[in-house]
Amino acid sequence: MGDIIIRHIRSSARRLRWTHGSVAERFSGRDNSLGVLRLSLAMAVVVSHASVLGFGDKEFGHYFSHGQTDLGKLAVYGFFVLSGILVTRSGKRLPLGRFMWHRALRLLPGLWVCLAVTALVVAPFLYWRQQHGLDGFLGHAAGPLDYLRANWAVALQQRDISGVMATARDAGLAHSPSFDAALWSLRYEVLCYAGVALLAVTGALTRARRVVVLIAAVLGWLVVRQAMDFSYWAGFDDSSYYKSVVLVPAMGRFDPDVVVHLGFAFALGALIELYRERIPVSDVLGVASALVLLASLRFGYLYTVGLPAFAYLLVWLAIRLPAPFRRIGARHDYSYGIYIYGFVVQQALAVLGLARYGFWAYLAMSVAGTLIAAVLSWHLVERPAMRFKDLGRSRRARNTPAVQGPARQAAGQQTGPDDDKVLVDSGSRNAT
Repeated sequence: MGDIIIRHIRSSARRLRWTHGSVAERFSGRDNSLGVLRLSLAMAVVVSHASVLGFGDKEFGHYFSHGQTDLGKLAVYGFFVLSGILVTRSGKRLPLGRFMWHRALRLLPGLWVCLAVTALVVAPFLYWRQQHGLDGFLGHAAGPLDYLRANWAVALQQRDISGVMATARDAGLAHSPSFDAALWSLRYEVLCYAGVALLAVTGALTRARRVVVLIAAVLGWLVVRQAMDFSYWAGFDDSSYYKSVVLVPAMGRFDPDVVVHLGFAFALGALIELYRERIPVSDVLGVASALVLLASLRFGYLYTVGLPAFAYLLVWLAIRLPAPFRRIGARHDYSYGIYIYGFVVQQALAVLGLARYGFWAYLAMSVAGTLIAAVLSWHLVERPAMRFKDLGRSRRARNTPAVQGPARQAAGQQTGPDDDKVLVDSGSRNAT
């Protein structure tokens, strides 16, 4: 029996290799598990929100991490890391105008339709159930058209619609004043897009990578110098270093503390992409990063050691998860739809009083409703919108095959998947 155990340990050790090559070698094609990771992060937000939106409790992970974070916020950081990788890669590959056009196509059509569905379908239905009619709905001081005007520019500047959530909260049914509070992180993602665009147009992404190292180091120092003072530091929820917010026309308030923390996560992803040829795909490091993340969640210092470990863990999982996981979400990316509709679905269920059936029933209804909305959003809005990604390009340019393999590397380009088939970033659109 002892010999069998020893042979099993040795066999496991051989499988747990120090390196399987570099990230550049293993993370340059379509054969990865990004789809399942994005779906998992998006669904983690729905699960995390269920306890607070349906029952007014703390989100999952709050007590385990001693208030440092929760499952939903951790998913947000994960999305920003992945977005940093994918958007940086896109910024290196595309001209500035096309880069911004692709980002806008991926973000705005789905968002605008979601806002319209929320304001013109969900809100009037809930108002009718509350008031037994629609009198006063359109003429309300914060009505549906006001909601569309206030929030169309990737900013959550009006939370309620015609007092629906206020009425539900007064009745003890709802626990959040917003129809879709998850949209708060969109403006910070757009800010990161703008940062990548600036780095791309100045050549920093291709010819001066150390500029990105410097940016990441500064953001990391701003995070760590606060987090080191208290082992259970709660990130931007605890941070009050910057006393004021920055107001941007149309896009509303930017909290500098949030910019620093989410920007640091995005910068970690950007560094992984820019130095991918130097980063090993190591099972030892992958397991160690998971252990460091768990330990930091439980025992403190998440933002000093846990967040960098999380960044590496996500890349390692994207490369090393077994083959069946790579087929999940490879063709259809429902993660953005889960993000933009999850909060709306859960709020609607709460307003209708369906949380009275208990947590698991409420969660099941939340997941089912959100998935249906996400599937419809992808097939009816998001994917059709991406067909316009080549708008303005000549037919010859569209039909010219991409240079592959050694020839492309000789041209100084990274081999990699198509920008909008695989590098579509669902990034960070999940917020608590």
